Amino acid sequence: MKKILLVDDHADIRRLIKITIGNGFEVLEAEDGTTGFNIVRQHKPDLVVLDVMMPGEMDGLKVLDMIKSDPELEQIKVIMVTARGQVADYDDGMKRGADAYFIKPFSPLQLVSFIQEKLAE
Repeated sequence: MKKILLVDDHADIRRLIKITIGNGFEVLEAEDGTTGFNIVRQHKPDLVVLDVMMPGEMDGLKVLDMIKSDPELEQIKVIMVTARGQVADYDDGMKRGADAYFIKPFSPLQLVSFIQEKLAE
């Protein structure tokens, strides 16, 4: 079973994505970047849905940088989900190696469709 990690400081967003994903995946959750990255290192999920703006030492972009710079983790697909919707924010996320960039509010069905497509590759 494919593993997906949801990293967002809002439990309601994690819950919405988890419900929309359904039962076809093992879903892990974290509410901050540090915890999220520790879960990535420990469980090596197939895909990470990552918020950009989170409290604590590590925001989503730092987590993305750490995943993509680690040879053992760089193959993990990362989807950024954020309220930061300026073109420069999008470009920055994609240059850092994100596989997709969804802007809040987003369509959970579009996100899940994209997740299924990416994990089928």
